[in-house]
Amino acid sequence: MAIQGERIRVLNDVAPRADGTYVLYLLQQANRATFNPALELAIEEANRLDLPVVACFGLLDGASGFPEANARHYAFLLQGLADAKAGLDKRGIGFVMRKASPARIAIDLAADAALLVLDRGYLAIQQGWYREITAAVKTRIVQVEGDVVVPVETASKKHEFAARTLRPKLNRLWDPFIAGLTPRKPKRKAAGLKLKGEIDISDPEAVLAGMTLDRVVGPVKRFVGGETQARKRLKAFLKDGFAGYGAGRNRPEASAASHMSPYLHFGQISPVEIALAVRAAKAGDADDRGAYLEELIVRRELAMNHVFYTEGYDDYGKAVPDWARKTLAAHAKDKRPQAYSEDQLAAGETHDLYWNAAMREMRETGYMHNQLRMYWGKKILEWSPTPEEGFARTLRLNNRYFLDGRDANSFTNVAWVYGLHDRPWQNRPVFGTVRYQSENSLKKFDAKGYVRAVERLCAAEG
Repeated sequence: MAIQGERIRVLNDVAPRADGTYVLYLLQQANRATFNPALELAIEEANRLDLPVVACFGLLDGASGFPEANARHYAFLLQGLADAKAGLDKRGIGFVMRKASPARIAIDLAADAALLVLDRGYLAIQQGWYREITAAVKTRIVQVEGDVVVPVETASKKHEFAARTLRPKLNRLWDPFIAGLTPRKPKRKAAGLKLKGEIDISDPEAVLAGMTLDRVVGPVKRFVGGETQARKRLKAFLKDGFAGYGAGRNRPEASAASHMSPYLHFGQISPVEIALAVRAAKAGDADDRGAYLEELIVRRELAMNHVFYTEGYDDYGKAVPDWARKTLAAHAKDKRPQAYSEDQLAAGETHDLYWNAAMREMRETGYMHNQLRMYWGKKILEWSPTPEEGFARTLRLNNRYFLDGRDANSFTNVAWVYGLHDRPWQNRPVFGTVRYQSENSLKKFDAKGYVRAVERLCAAEG
């Protein structure tokens, strides 16, 4: 099936270089060898030019590492890259990996490329890479969106107020984008090219051991990276956990979760592939499918809309709406019912047994159910000395411990705690008219069962 035109942007509209020896694909956001529209377009263009395809990846390390990324994140990333390289090898596509910024490796290898293809992410650091590449590379550059169902600018030309304003736009648009992607077969294999890489990704543990990074937060056993693992998890969820998802998704103890968020964050599975699988699932009903697509498309792409159209999405003063900052400022000196340091929060040393369990799940396994994430964030606001410090603490803890931290969803969900994509509610201490969440919300599910589940998960981590 053809790649939708809305996914394709030409960043440097010149003819491909006649003396190029390959088509280069910067595999940076979509870390997978299949169901990847940027890769498939690269193969199409290479076949047209009678050239092989080379994919490349720039591994940020040391002082220039990806902001806030640690051994937990890099272990999962490297496992996924090892899986992706194996898939690329089977397709006859070259792969070069170096310790360099994504922009640097793309610029260097583009010197001998007829054409450069980029995939796309929406964070500020990624946008900076694309600007650097476009300014330096003289050959044709094409960017292909493969990280959302409906491309962000196609869905909306502005920052959306809330899910309720974006939802009808996505509902009208998404059917043509939820379509299969036929794998192209490269005419020319890349085996004869002699391109120098610095990293043998076939042993991701060895690569991780050779990196300079924060190792205090280590890898987890609960999740293994890679598109193979992503599809395995998705298949198991649709077979055994999907029926009843609509009713059970807000009950953390019910195991009604697909755990796709880490794989989506690292681009190890396509959201379109997930949407197709959900629609085709034999288990579940219309309510289950609707609830899942709401999370996968509407909520996730609302987050993409937020970071794309908000300069300073990680800044309290820019990410939180004016009305919310004003009401929180008016209550900034209110007496807090409890006060904890950031170290106490990270250690899960509060008076709240259930909050501590949520923090423990996050700290030790890299994941927390969405229902608990909301409660967790609201309590940090309630227990912090100022809303500004609460915002900063919530974001730091989120990005440090979650496998899917540092994501568009991360920045958006943290800002939601402080009023983004929401409306004023009843006025109360500390929160003003920002939505409050009390311990009564824990009565909606088996909180004690959740604590027991966390104990089992943490025991499995050893």
